[in-house]
Amino acid sequence: MCIPTYRGRVTLGAAIESVLAQDFTDFELIVIDDGSPDETGAIVERFADRRLVYRRNESNLGPQGNWNRCLELAKGTYFKLLPHDDVLHPRCLGRQVSVLDADRDQRIALAFSAREVLGPDGRVLTRRGYPGAIEGPISGSMAIGACVRRGTNLLGEPGAVMFRKALADHVGAFDATNPYVIDLDYWFRLLAHGDAYYCDEPLAGFRVSGSSWSVVIGANQSRDFRNFIKRVSERGALPSTVFDNFCGRFTPALNNLARLLFYRLYLR
Repeated sequence: MCIPTYRGRVTLGAAIESVLAQDFTDFELIVIDDGSPDETGAIVERFADRRLVYRRNESNLGPQGNWNRCLELAKGTYFKLLPHDDVLHPRCLGRQVSVLDADRDQRIALAFSAREVLGPDGRVLTRRGYPGAIEGPISGSMAIGACVRRGTNLLGEPGAVMFRKALADHVGAFDATNPYVIDLDYWFRLLAHGDAYYCDEPLAGFRVSGSSWSVVIGANQSRDFRNFIKRVSERGALPSTVFDNFCGRFTPALNNLARLLFYRLYLR
């Protein structure tokens, strides 16, 4: 798994600690520093763990470039991306690896989980999960349709999702044409090849702060989501209904308003 980071000195240590504290121990953690002008390297050096590898890009690649650098360097059977703001709960890797290991026919394209939304200080603000779902598989087309209909990423941020590296190699690179949904764009492309598996336990924590990338670009969420849906529809890769697409024209704006109100309440 990989942690892409840039100017992440405040939260990077907590992200690394959360990975090294997993009850599943057979993994490699690659921290890829996108040319941070801070003490990122020194923070990584504090952790004396053979599973931890540090790499620094010669030039700043930006989020899309650094996420794709993670895909390039990862060599494990399974892949997970953990932004430096976020954390994993101790059972995360073990639970999701067990789901994918048990899927002998490789019908599951990705495993995802409920997650906690954390404030800047790590305090749990709320819990998010897939609406109405219980533990188990969800068809890829149903998951895509639900995301379109509700105008948001119901599968979660990268830390909540795991998938096979071989499928990632087939699907290709991350695409930040619509930056806010760079992760959802990838989840949709994975789900074109199989189903999703939902773990109802919150296995990851997604941190929100005034400086986090998702908050900074969040004001463009509504526009980005609509443009993303239009782009995916035009390439004929959107297995959603007319009703889903109709709802998807309006719900992103409502979600954006709710999100901004949430940030204003908790991040003031």
